[in-house]
Amino acid sequence: MGRVSQPPLRRRPVQRRSADRLARILDACAALLDESGYEQLSTRAVAVRAGVPIGSVYRFFGNKRALVVALGHRNLDAYADRVSQRLAAPSGEGWGAAIDVMLDEYLAMKRTCPGFTLVDFGAQLPVGAPVDGVHHEVADRLGELLASHLGREPDTELRRAVLVCVEAADALLQLAFRSRPGGDEAIIAETRRLLRTYLSDVLDAPAPRENRA
Repeated sequence: MGRVSQPPLRRRPVQRRSADRLARILDACAALLDESGYEQLSTRAVAVRAGVPIGSVYRFFGNKRALVVALGHRNLDAYADRVSQRLAAPSGEGWGAAIDVMLDEYLAMKRTCPGFTLVDFGAQLPVGAPVDGVHHEVADRLGELLASHLGREPDTELRRAVLVCVEAADALLQLAFRSRPGGDEAIIAETRRLLRTYLSDVLDAPAPRENRA
């Protein structure tokens, strides 16, 4: 699996009970985002939904923004883990199947994971905020997983190509889910075709000289 990201916590849980409480807080945050959106979200509402004292929320987070960012980090770790498990299963198929796995697991989380539609990996909040940091981290994680699956080093060219794919897929999938609540299948299919066509120039080309055996 790709490296685990570090969410912005004031204090990291040491005991199992503390880790469980943190998980309940993040679960509550995700549910409330689905119900009322980011603007109506409050740390007090999260505490009530999680069944914990408000001080427990502030033990981990300074404000609701930090809470939502941590939820995005958890989503990214869960996504990387899902992709990693799928890619670990022997398939005998080429890189195109790996790209399908990455896209399919994202779509599955988009459709079923509480809070994911609004937050995903933290790129959309607050509205209009720069997303470079998040997209670079997603590209790093996926680039490492893809390189490991293909048995090659995550060189600069591959990382750049994956970053371009992350940026392009993010814009197109936002369009797909604006068009239909569950995602417009025609736009999703075009996204898949675009990614495969673009990456064929990188992944079907000979490896850079320094990476050849």
